[in-house]
Amino acid sequence: MKNRLLLATVALTSFTLTAHAQISFPSSLGGLKLPTKKTTTTTTSSSTGVAGLTNTEAANGLKEALIQGISKGSDQASATDGFYLNKLIRIPFPPDAQRMATTLRKIGLGSQVDKFELSLNRGAEDAAKSAKPIFLNAIKQLTFTDVWNILTGQKDAATQYLKRTTTSQLTTAFMPIMEQSLGKVDATKYYTSLTTTYNKLPLVTPVQTDLNQYATGKAIDGLFTLIAQEEADIRENPVARTTSLLKKVFGIGGK
Repeated sequence: MKNRLLLATVALTSFTLTAHAQISFPSSLGGLKLPTKKTTTTTTSSSTGVAGLTNTEAANGLKEALIQGISKGSDQASATDGFYLNKLIRIPFPPDAQRMATTLRKIGLGSQVDKFELSLNRGAEDAAKSAKPIFLNAIKQLTFTDVWNILTGQKDAATQYLKRTTTSQLTTAFMPIMEQSLGKVDATKYYTSLTTTYNKLPLVTPVQTDLNQYATGKAIDGLFTLIAQEEADIRENPVARTTSLLKKVFGIGGK
């Protein structure tokens, strides 16, 4: 009886170990291709993490990618027509003022509406110049846990991290800058003139959009859109990996 129990225990243990050995794990996570060999991740900077990378290599590689994405995204946004001619991030007439825009075009004020939209985007382009330092400061706060979560996450995981850690600070910093920029390019003047004219028309609901708040939110959204594009490009396009470390960190698996 004891022998039968012993044999049964040995057989069960053997089956369990065999089944465990046959479990397969995905070889690709969020654009970072992982090998099928067993690896370990620890919290020390010199230890080996995923695919033979040390935590330090992974962190430095991710920081390089973020700096590249932030720099390109901010430079694109702050260039002349960076917002205005980019359909993905162009700032339109405020949604709750669309009826005003349509009405003003009907009464011959279309050119003024166009001037306002252009100046609105010019203001965003001017304000975008101040975004880079805020983003770069957020990179300094990365932990090793953040690094591995981003590297093995979705293709916009780094952008989502920046959204979580910088949106509040960006909004606070952008508000006065955007207000100044909108004034510098006459967006505020155009908008005040348009709303004053419209609100005097009979049977209309007065427009009271907070232009600065609206423009600030749209400008920040546009910056994140551009950074997400750069992040996806680095993850998926070998040509976008401009340094040897980027090639190592994001090129695992042969891509």
